[in-house]
Amino acid sequence: MTSSIVQPSFSVSSASLGKIKRRFILSLSLVSLLGFSTAMYQLFTGKVGILEIGLFLFMSACSAIGITVGFHRYFSHKAFKTNPIIEVILAILGSMAGQGSVTSWVSVHRCHHKYSDQPGDPHSPHLHGKGLKGILLGLWYAHLGWLFNDELPNSLVFAKDMIQDRKMVIINRLYIFWLALGLFIPALLGGLLSGSWHGVFQGFIWGGMARLFWSFHSGYTINSFGHVFGKTFIKSDDNSKNNLLLALLTFGEGWHNNHHGFPHSAKFGLKWWQIDLGYWFIKVLQWIGLAWEVKIPSHEMIEAKKSV
Repeated sequence: MTSSIVQPSFSVSSASLGKIKRRFILSLSLVSLLGFSTAMYQLFTGKVGILEIGLFLFMSACSAIGITVGFHRYFSHKAFKTNPIIEVILAILGSMAGQGSVTSWVSVHRCHHKYSDQPGDPHSPHLHGKGLKGILLGLWYAHLGWLFNDELPNSLVFAKDMIQDRKMVIINRLYIFWLALGLFIPALLGGLLSGSWHGVFQGFIWGGMARLFWSFHSGYTINSFGHVFGKTFIKSDDNSKNNLLLALLTFGEGWHNNHHGFPHSAKFGLKWWQIDLGYWFIKVLQWIGLAWEVKIPSHEMIEAKKSV
C-alpha cells in the first residue's frame, strides 16, 4: 500500500529568505518610486518629448500584455492555447512587469480564486476589521502589505503544472535577469533613437523605472481597489468589482467581477462597451494562427449569472 503526502496549501519562508525577499521588494518599490518621481518632475518642467512618452507607453504595453494575457489569462487560467515560442515571450514580458516570477504569480492568483475574500486569500482587502480603519488597512494590505508576508501559497499545490514545465522553471529562475532586461531595453532604445547618452538615461527613467513603478502599482490596484470600488455585473461569491478606469489602465483587468464570474474566460469585457485590450490582443493572435481554443462564455451563460 502506498501512502500519499498532502502538501500544505501555504509555505513559510525561512527567516533569512524572508528577510531577503522583504528587502528586495522594499528596494524595488523605493527605486522605482524615485524613477517615477524623476519622470514626473521632468513632465511638469517641460523636459519631456515624444521619445520619453513613446518608450513609456511601449514598455507599459509590453508589461500589461505580459501580465493580463500571459501570467493571468494563459498561465493561471488556461483561457486559450498557443505555441511554446509565444509562451516564452509572454512569460518574459510578464516577468519584466515586476509583479513577481511567473510561477509565484500563478500560485498566488489561483489561491486568490480558491479563497477569494475569505480567510486564506493572499491579498483580500476585506479581512482587516470594520469601519474606516479596517477599509484603509485592507486597501494597504491588498495593494502592498501582503508582499511582505512570509507565508505564501505553496506552488507545489497551486502551480504544479508550472513546476513541471522545464521552460517555465528556467524563466522563473531568471526573474532578476528579466527585470534587469526590462530596464536595459528602453535605455538601449533611447540611446539608439536619440544617438546620445542623454537618450540612454531618459529611456532608463521613462521606459524602465517609471514604467516599472506604473506596471507594479496599476496591477496591484486590482487586488485592492478592484475588490472595493466599482459595480457588480456577474454573481460571484466575493466582493470583486467592475471598474472602468482600472480596466482602461490595465488592458482589461478592471472587469474583475466579470473575471471572477467566469475565471477561465479569455474575455474579461463581457459587454460590447467594456474595453478589453488584453482580449483584443488574444484575438489578433487567433487571427494569425498563434492562439486557438479561446474560451469565452456564451450569451446564455452570461445571462444566467447576471447580478440582479
